Amino acid sequence: MEIKINQIVPHPLKEFGFEQSEIWKNNYTFASGNIYQIVAHSGVGKSTLINLLYGDRHDYDGEILFDGQNIRSFNLTQWTTIRREKLAYVFQGLHLFEELTLMENIQLKNSLTQHQSENQLVEWIEKVGLTSHLHQKAVHLSYGQRQRIAVIRALCQPFEFLLLDEPFSHLDENNQQVLIDLVIEEATKKNAGILFTSLHKINDKRLENVIQL
Repeated sequence: MEIKINQIVPHPLKEFGFEQSEIWKNNYTFASGNIYQIVAHSGVGKSTLINLLYGDRHDYDGEILFDGQNIRSFNLTQWTTIRREKLAYVFQGLHLFEELTLMENIQLKNSLTQHQSENQLVEWIEKVGLTSHLHQKAVHLSYGQRQRIAVIRALCQPFEFLLLDEPFSHLDENNQQVLIDLVIEEATKKNAGILFTSLHKINDKRLENVIQL
């Protein structure tokens, strides 16, 4: 999958100067198989960019193309297919069901997609250090623990691009590394792309494409 952005400017950011931005008012191509780290401080549109790519926002000038097709032409049925088969998304707000347990939040998504085995889910949960919290309700978990659940849940579907909005913001260095390893491993299996936002650059030689928003 190839995502091209051509001279896009979100309407709420029209009055901003974009001299340092590699995205706004520029042309850029994101290709499957690559990892892109979007770095910027708060308030300059990190979440806005991800929401534009996911089709959740339409208030922008310029073009966004998926494999050469302008996303403004997609109808609801096409967006549903894209979000089910091509784009997985970890929202900054995570969107977990707080009264469901850790495991139930993950199983709910996987029951809809039938994409992963129960053994695979258990393996991932163990890998990110959450086995002892399997039956705790999400409301009682720390934000960093919820972030790990949200990432695993996103992996419970097919995707050609994994979009993550500040997915590591509440993790210590060790847990951040574990989660990065997991995301890269799973995306590599699919030859999928990864695009994530961050307040600060994460120093990892695998995160080769660092983009200033």
